[in-house]
Parts: sequence; structure tokens; C-alpha cells
Amino acid sequence: MDKTTEAPAHQEWRAQLAAVAAEQEPGWETRYGPGSFGCHELLDRVMLLGDLVEGQVLEHPACALRAEWHHLAAQAVEALRELYQRIGAEHLAAEDAGARKVV
Repeated sequence: MDKTTEAPAHQEWRAQLAAVAAEQEPGWETRYGPGSFGCHELLDRVMLLGDLVEGQVLEHPACALRAEWHHLAAQAVEALRELYQRIGAEHLAAEDAGARKVV
């Protein structure tokens, strides 16, 4: 697949990946990959944001006034919860694999 047929979201991801790689020192993938403290930090931030969006946006009285607002806020919470589950699954699998190597 070339860049002309690549989905816009995938193009945005590639651009973000290139920007991060340019800013970081060599080996950054290891410091932030699943099983690392950096990945644990991301997992924590996603959980905090999910709780914040749910408690401060989705449950806000103004959000209840419009079905569209409520629906979009619920989608945001759902997306953050799903992201948490996916990051957590890979992070824990990598931690488990690392623990088995040490033993």
C-alpha cells in the first residue's frame, strides 16, 4: 500500500511515529514499549482520562441535554476504556514474558 491509498488515520500515525522517533534518543522503543515503565505510565494516563471524561463530561448535566452530545461523550469513554484494555493486555503479556526470562 502506498501513501496515496493509505487511510488518513494510518498516515497520521506514521507522521506521529516519525516525529516521536526524531525527538527521542536511540532505544526509545524499549523504554516505552509494552512491559516498560513508559507503557505503564500510558496505561495509567488512559485510565485517568477515561475516569475524567466519564465523571466530568458524560455525567455533566449539560451533556444530558442533547442526545448527540451524550452519545459522543459515551463514545469517548468507550474508546478510552477499550484503549486501556488493549494496552493493558499487551503490557501484562510483556511483563509476564519478562518475568519468565528472569526465573
